[in-house]
Amino acid sequence: MTGFVTPPDGFRSGFACFVGRPNAGKSTLTNALVGQKVAITSSRPQTTRHAIRGIVHRPDAQIVLVDTPGLHKPRTLLGSRLGDIVRETWAEVDVVGFCVPANEKVGPGDRFIVDELRRIASHTPVLAVVTKTDLVAPPVVAERLAEVAQLMDFVEIVPTSAQDGFQVALLADLLVAQLPVGPPLYPEGDLTDQPEETLVAELIREAALEGVRDELPHSIAVTIDEMVPHDGRDDMLDVHAVLHVERSSQKGIVIGKGGSRLRQVGSDARRQIEALLGTKIYLDLHVKVAEDWQRDPKQLRRLGF
Repeated sequence: MTGFVTPPDGFRSGFACFVGRPNAGKSTLTNALVGQKVAITSSRPQTTRHAIRGIVHRPDAQIVLVDTPGLHKPRTLLGSRLGDIVRETWAEVDVVGFCVPANEKVGPGDRFIVDELRRIASHTPVLAVVTKTDLVAPPVVAERLAEVAQLMDFVEIVPTSAQDGFQVALLADLLVAQLPVGPPLYPEGDLTDQPEETLVAELIREAALEGVRDELPHSIAVTIDEMVPHDGRDDMLDVHAVLHVERSSQKGIVIGKGGSRLRQVGSDARRQIEALLGTKIYLDLHVKVAEDWQRDPKQLRRLGF
């Protein structure tokens, strides 16, 4: 099969996932390990909604990273579905990395997740990963490591920073050590198994999330109507996308005065999409109201959840 080479003896391959409360640095860590952006990141919690897989290729191993949504007590039907995605993923992976940010004390959200992790720890190894160590002084990192050690009996506890690369390679080694011996699961060169449309939609949503005012709830979904070659140009793609919000007032916030906000979203997203696809993009964005879509099963299905 094209893309596969005969692996050396002792080659390991398997699935790993990072879990943690929202905004614990899971997506940034996934991107750092893969070496390219395959999961969206945002300063806002609950950014990840799809179990995007990033693939780490090494001479001795292949790690397939499953980037799950942050786990928290759900308040909406969407929240419940995201929680289901996380638990289904845990049942299928070879190793779990529990992420705790160094710049925040261990809290009820972390303990909620650890209570869930204890149920799988007998058959799935769980590592603790203290993320974002670049944001705090060494004594604070030490304090966080001590707090994490008291939560449960982890296979390993490792401090890392995806931002400056601190111990990212070591984390990869620790994950590989827990994988079974076996051939690669994906061809060399594959970085994710997600369709391009999914990645493009996520990049647009990331751009939309970054600039919204604090009062706008986390209620933006993006669908791609079509991605087609630009008329008369082989080196350009037309991307037509819709941003869905829950109320008319949110539509106004996303569009901004005279359309300024939406133009900024388009500019930011276009740069990221062009870097991802390696081609010029014409990006056409529209905003539509889908009343209370996070609580409506039919609309959740239509929006891909």
